Amino acid sequence: MDAANPTTISQRYEHILERIATAARKSNRQAEEIQLVVVTKLHPAVSIREVITAGARHLGENYADQALPKIDELRDLPGIHWHMIGHVQSRKAGIVAKAFDFIHSLDSLKLAEKLDRYSAQYTKKLPVLLELNVSGEGSKSGFKAWHEAGWQELVPDLAKILALPNLEVRGLMTMAPYFDMPEQARPYFRKLVSKQAALQKLFPGTNWNELSMGMSGDFEVAIQEGATIVRIGTSIMGPRQVSGTVEY
Repeated sequence: MDAANPTTISQRYEHILERIATAARKSNRQAEEIQLVVVTKLHPAVSIREVITAGARHLGENYADQALPKIDELRDLPGIHWHMIGHVQSRKAGIVAKAFDFIHSLDSLKLAEKLDRYSAQYTKKLPVLLELNVSGEGSKSGFKAWHEAGWQELVPDLAKILALPNLEVRGLMTMAPYFDMPEQARPYFRKLVSKQAALQKLFPGTNWNELSMGMSGDFEVAIQEGATIVRIGTSIMGPRQVSGTVEY
């Protein structure tokens, strides 16, 4: 393998692990502190099976309807954890609560209450992250956390979410705007870290340790800023097939 140009899914997976370890080392962190979630949306089960064979155990999907057939097809493989990383419509809360092991994209009290109710039906305590929109981009989901007024409105809802018995809040998630230069994403990761610190003071009884931030183009910067989970798709799985075209 050309280390600078890995060509197979397994080679790219190993290459990303090496980059994560390097980024962690440069930040005086251990690679084991960072969980890699391989984003497999729009990729077929055969490709996902390849990355699982390479060692991946945490897989991320954006769309419940597309994920369910793949989850079912890969059920023969033990130890796989499915992460919902995309926006969840309230009407699909039951499907998501049943099929997924971790939700990164909890973005409303209404959704939290539905996930809690369905999790009770499935006798599971569902780990979740609160998705915060720290950029103000209208195209992004998440609690409005980019200005003080929105933040103050959010706090009462958070208290209600934390009281739900069948959800386990473990931290925060965000998506930085896309930039050609990864360094430009740094201020948005720092904003999430500042919100984590604020929540640790407001709700000290909750575990806010997890920070899901950083994707293919900026994960090394995210690790420098404290990410504990990075979500990487194209850099491992390759281009995605979208309606007969290829998405890079």
